[in-house]
Amino acid sequence: MNDSAPVPDGSGVPPPPVGRSALRVFVLSGSSRTGSLNERLAKLVGRLVGRTGALVDLAGLREFAVPPYDGDAEEAKGPPQGSAALRERIEAAQALVIASPEYNASVPGTVKNAVDWVSRFRPQPFKDKQTLLVSASPSMVGGNRGLWALRVPLEHLGARVYPGMFSLAAAHQAFTDSGDLTDGGLQERLAATVDSFLDLVEADIQYPCLQHRWYEFLGDRSSAPVTQRAES
Repeated sequence: MNDSAPVPDGSGVPPPPVGRSALRVFVLSGSSRTGSLNERLAKLVGRLVGRTGALVDLAGLREFAVPPYDGDAEEAKGPPQGSAALRERIEAAQALVIASPEYNASVPGTVKNAVDWVSRFRPQPFKDKQTLLVSASPSMVGGNRGLWALRVPLEHLGARVYPGMFSLAAAHQAFTDSGDLTDGGLQERLAATVDSFLDLVEADIQYPCLQHRWYEFLGDRSSAPVTQRAES
């Protein structure tokens, strides 16, 4: 038995491993409505991330207002200020968490539009970004269909979307007054998902073992520098 092994503190999250304090995680609520279910979920994820020792940058989509994507407007004026600000926040973090609603069994247009605008920057910041997707919905599906739709553009842009997405069903009844989940089992599962995700992020930073180039299209000959990352 290792007497120096970390001991859980009862919060559902193990003590921070060595190096975790160096991680910066950008947690974005994809809802524009104040006090929305996904904003509450984003805040909960932010607290769980913070308990592991990582630095949390929490924001809502309303902070990055952008018009519908318009190629003519982009050519005439460049990307809007909101997309530039969102790009900077994503670039400044080693990991990205998005708490996104589900609209009509798909990703909200506002979230997709923000992704589209940010993708116009070069280099675009989603490439190789470790990303966790979560959702909250009053439905029994928990917004899961919207998360699958959101994976498509993010993975197309090169984001490393974590396989273990988290969907919170009947979310209008799922939160305590303190912002935790009423179901202790779900709270533990969310905490475990967050911690496992951060383990991957930390390993990706500290233990690069493979060099590769990333191309968006077949036949693309990008001049981007070779990057390093860990893969198993």
